[in-house]
Amino acid sequence: MADANLISEQDLSEFQVHSRAEIIYILQAIMQKNALLTAYVNETESFVLTSILMIDKVRNEVILDYGTNEALNNLLLESRNILFVAFQDKVKIEFSADKASKVKYKDRDAFCIKLPDSLLKLQRREYYRLLTPLVNVLRCVIPVSEDKRIEVTIVDISLGGVGIMGMPLDTGTNVKEVFQGCRVMLPEIGTVTATIVIRSFQDVTLRSGAKSRRYGCQFLDVPESMQILIQRYINKQERDRRARLAEL
Repeated sequence: MADANLISEQDLSEFQVHSRAEIIYILQAIMQKNALLTAYVNETESFVLTSILMIDKVRNEVILDYGTNEALNNLLLESRNILFVAFQDKVKIEFSADKASKVKYKDRDAFCIKLPDSLLKLQRREYYRLLTPLVNVLRCVIPVSEDKRIEVTIVDISLGGVGIMGMPLDTGTNVKEVFQGCRVMLPEIGTVTATIVIRSFQDVTLRSGAKSRRYGCQFLDVPESMQILIQRYINKQERDRRARLAEL
């Protein structure tokens, strides 16, 4: 199941996680925050609210809390198609199970499912914002007039917009000002062309003592193909970050 406003069915592969280590990492993060999962039964609106109690890496199993409604619990146990939906740091996570069994965990009833072979990770535009790396800095070219273009630094990015710095203070940029044909260069991914609107600004003093201004910008009517490029960049940065942490 995907957010119809974000991607189409053929693009779901861009957001699939297949690495066993990464799947366990994501599920452990959900478990540690005691986040709720919604288990939808047989692609219907019937659901059971649950949470992850344990991840058994040896048996490749996930132990889930038992629901409070016995009728729905039984419906879930009889199901052969269960969709689980959760949020990790406001990022939507989806995975499925062919079936669930009833087990005992610490002397109480629980569900047991097979560790998923893959899961879907969808960052919604109103949520996740990625701080950009200090190396391979992101750049954005903004046409401030018909014959003038300014290259600025992107300090954070999401599906909803960017934070930028480096706009000359004498440009007179105002809140609600709109710039069409802006180009965001994503290393190893591609170039996003979008219309942005200035939503906020904040004056800052850099370590060098120089004055600068940080602008919060929103994307307007970003094509789906461009959203996919941004999401691909965010996913790659997260994978690279986890790989660096694993080497420590």
